[in-house]
Amino acid sequence: MNINPMILMELQKKFGTFKQEHPRVFPFFNAVRDDALTEGTIFDMKITTPEGSSKQCNIKVTQNDIELFRTMMEMSRQ
Repeated sequence: MNINPMILMELQKKFGTFKQEHPRVFPFFNAVRDDALTEGTIFDMKITTPEGSSKQCNIKVTQNDIELFRTMMEMSRQ
């Protein structure tokens, strides 16, 4: 799989913007990273639109999810 370096640079820029616009997200993930994010943990997500419509789902965390999460956290530190 070839990865375009320009796309990676753009992704890193957007990731930085996300961190600036949503400063509470990564401290939350850091707080749950070591003890709450274990295989079998239920991760519940809810989205509410400005109009009040909402959607919700949850996942049972797998080892692959944990590895992806840790990779994303490492990217956020750069």
